[in-house]
Amino acid sequence: MKRNLLLAGLLMSAACSATQYPLQVTDLDGNRIRLDYEPQHVILQDGRDVLALALLDRDNPFRRVVAWNNLQKKQDTQTWGLLKQRWPQAMNIVDMGFNDQGQVNLESVLAQKPDLMIAQLRAKSALQQSGVLETLKGLHIPVLFIDYELHPKENTQRSVALLGKVLNREQEASDYTAFYQRRLQQLDAAIAQVVQEPTVFIEPIAGNSDSCCFTHGHNGWGGLVEAVGGKNIGSALLLGNAGFVSLEKIIAMKPDVYIMTGSKRPNPSVLPFGYNTTAQEASAIFSSLLNRTGLKQITPVEKGRVYSVYHHFYNHPYNIIGMEILAKDLYPQPFARLDPTADFHYIVTHFTRLPDAPVTLSYP
Repeated sequence: MKRNLLLAGLLMSAACSATQYPLQVTDLDGNRIRLDYEPQHVILQDGRDVLALALLDRDNPFRRVVAWNNLQKKQDTQTWGLLKQRWPQAMNIVDMGFNDQGQVNLESVLAQKPDLMIAQLRAKSALQQSGVLETLKGLHIPVLFIDYELHPKENTQRSVALLGKVLNREQEASDYTAFYQRRLQQLDAAIAQVVQEPTVFIEPIAGNSDSCCFTHGHNGWGGLVEAVGGKNIGSALLLGNAGFVSLEKIIAMKPDVYIMTGSKRPNPSVLPFGYNTTAQEASAIFSSLLNRTGLKQITPVEKGRVYSVYHHFYNHPYNIIGMEILAKDLYPQPFARLDPTADFHYIVTHFTRLPDAPVTLSYP
């Protein structure tokens, strides 16, 4: 009898945690969206969001995906290799070819009968200008905007929670956001004790261009620098979200710390971080990048306060690890014992079914 009561209680608990449809939610753009049933045919405007789905549809994050912009294949080849090895069906999913102008191969996408598009908030204007949003609206295909890039500290947990609600994976989302919140509180508490705000120049995808120096404003890596209490030079110099600033400007602003980002790409000049890469590989590229014309005049290059980090934490639900790495770079003493790589492996092993492969996330 007791066993039956316990079983009944467990079943009731499971039922209470399930999302009830029809469902109305508000996305990160403030739009009210109605879903009549649990989405089963999903478009990913930004293919990196499959790593958010890995937190939710753990056995197979591609289970619902019928079309995506496969940015891993273009920009993070080691992650793509890992994903297609673990879930081979990923190779057969329609790559919709979304670009910065919002151009999408809609005909091939719509042939998959999608019932939801998940899109990054930063892409809204491109999707509007290209007419994609209007087309999907006319076909009654809802678009759900989430955000890790424009306001990473404020919106990452909200985005994961929203996806958990919409996809009937609320418990999985709650498990991850609770971990994220604990780590964020620990960072905030330690940073609050620091007296000075370090000035930081961050160069995303260092080595991808012959020109120095590309950077982010308040969003992306600039937003992550600000999330850990740094003063981001790009935020002061750029009118938009990203762009090039002159080397002379950087030298004049005397940053305390210089940070470069990278990932394994077809371009061998870019810092090779990510899965199945080594610190030795990163070291050689790191040294060559420091020898670019004029960089030795920048204060942190002279003083040995140059660091590098895996690029894709800037638009990634695991960006708490990027924040931890930045915190170690900006405040070496308070965070001497912090181990971001161990925390990354914890995420992979406790919240996903991704292979727990060797990974290099920063250098030195």
